Amino acid sequence: MNTLRFESISHVLLDIEGTTCPVSFVKDTLFPYAARQLEDYLNAHAAEHAIQQVLAELQHLWRGDPDPQAQSLRCAAERMPPAGTKTHAIEPKTVLPYLQWLITADRKLTPIKDLQGRIWREGYDRGELQGPLFADVSPALHAWAARGLVLAVYSSGSVQAQKLLYGHSSSGDLRSLFSHWFDTKTGSKQDASSYTRISDVMGTAAEHVLFVSDAIAELHAASAAGMSVIFSKRDGNPEQDEGSYPSTSSLATIQFNDQISIA
Repeated sequence: MNTLRFESISHVLLDIEGTTCPVSFVKDTLFPYAARQLEDYLNAHAAEHAIQQVLAELQHLWRGDPDPQAQSLRCAAERMPPAGTKTHAIEPKTVLPYLQWLITADRKLTPIKDLQGRIWREGYDRGELQGPLFADVSPALHAWAARGLVLAVYSSGSVQAQKLLYGHSSSGDLRSLFSHWFDTKTGSKQDASSYTRISDVMGTAAEHVLFVSDAIAELHAASAAGMSVIFSKRDGNPEQDEGSYPSTSSLATIQFNDQISIA
């Protein structure tokens, strides 16, 4: 066994896509599902205050979006009414083209992630969606939690979407194993300051945190913040070159004794 030693790890921070579930689930299942359900969901919930807030924020972002495609869509859309007031609700059709484009382009904006999460909630509740975790994930999480390690999630998907996936996973409801959930409201996953903030929220120094992700840029940022890192090298992941970082293709290979070791 090739042992890689890390001292005094008390917290494990996990990415989701390409780390605990296949990247293809998000790209080939969740995103298309949200796109298909988007219009019906908005029409059904348009009167809700939370949805009006999302629509107003997206309407504002669309006006200022410099992307030529976004502006081309806006020019082709109906004239948008003023941003929401108590007497003038925003009609979903006025921002629907932009929403559909954002999903197709995988633009990681907080309001669209929030909206996707709401749509996915209904899909999970109806049994139309289930989070397909890798087979090694649930046993590893249970073993780590039993050892007293604090487990946390950091994903570009909203906290709501994270909890839905782990709450309706192929291994059952695993939400109770996690103590902390982080999304892009914390900051960019490619920014070292985000990982410093995460450490602060968890009440520990960065040097006591292990971060596992399939994205090298994220490992660079976490490492710069002082965390220990491991590259998740799963079949089907876009990135396969771990560079100078330790790598693993299964969470089962990460053993916690007096130090962390990768089998």
